[in-house]
Formats: sequence, structure tokens, C-alpha cells
Amino acid sequence: MILLALFGVAVGGTVHKVGDSSGWTMMGVNYEAWASSKTFQVGDSLAFEYNNGFHDVTEVTHNDFELCEPSKPLARYQTGSDTISLTKPGYQNFICGFPSHCDIGQKLQILVLPASLGPVAAPVPGPVRSPTTFSSSLSPVNNVPQHQMGPPPTPHSAAATNNVWIGFSYFLLSLFILV
Repeated sequence: MILLALFGVAVGGTVHKVGDSSGWTMMGVNYEAWASSKTFQVGDSLAFEYNNGFHDVTEVTHNDFELCEPSKPLARYQTGSDTISLTKPGYQNFICGFPSHCDIGQKLQILVLPASLGPVAAPVPGPVRSPTTFSSSLSPVNNVPQHQMGPPPTPHSAAATNNVWIGFSYFLLSLFILV
């Protein structure tokens, strides 16, 4: 558990309640606008709150999202209170699988970004090359100029150390809350 606190992405990530106070419903929420006002990262989660007698949460491919097609789900949730962990970067697509609900707008597409590791230093530019040097630095494979990048940022920056201490502090705080 200590390793999770030290090396985990944030001790819990952000929990995004889909649709905010309206929840997951087919009326009164523009899920595209809702998603565009949020930033989703690996380690975050989506909380879907809905009446499971009238709705579900169906995770689908991009194509099935566009077609509002629930028959080949990647996953289906039906409890009325589902929390879905965002475990990989990329697009994720959710629709309500009840007939016509997706067509009316009960659908959500989000872009999940990689977990934030804190501030990253900008790359150091390589040396400036003269035209004669440049022409001799073409790749023999495809005649594409090769560019030299500076060294990568150091992995043990002050910002990274601060993030570890923040994570560890959250871990200690959670222990006190549980006791």
C-alpha cells in the first residue's frame, strides 16, 4: 500500500460525476459540452448515476458510438451507480443501450490523457548546422535530415520529488481517516 501511495498516479485521481448534478439521463444534459469542460487522465474515474430501470451504460467502439449501436458492447454497466476507472489513454465511448436514448443524445465520448507526471522540462535544442554540414547529415535510408535532440529531463527533478511527497502525504492522511 505504501508503494501505491509513493508510485501511484495520484492517490485516487479525479472522480468525474457524469452530467454533474443531472447524472446520466437522456434529457437536459449536453454530454459533449460537459466532456469538453473536463480534462480526463489515466487514474481518474467516471461516476455514472442513473435510474437502472430506464438506462444503462454501454461502452462501445468509436464506430458503434457514431451509429448508436449497443449490440456489441465492450462492457455494459447496469447497477444505477457505476464507477469506471480510466486505465489507458485514448478515446472511450459510452452510450445508453436503451432504444433511442443514444439517438436523443445520451452518449459520451472522452479523450483520456496519459497520467501527469508533473512539469516536464522543455527539450534542449541541438546545435545549429551550416548548409554544408546539413547536407552531409542526411539519413542514408530515406534522405531525411537527422536532428539531434538534447538530453532528456532528469527523472529526479524537484517537481517529481514534490509529487511523491504529496502522494505520500495523501496516503498518511487516508490512514488517519480510516483509523
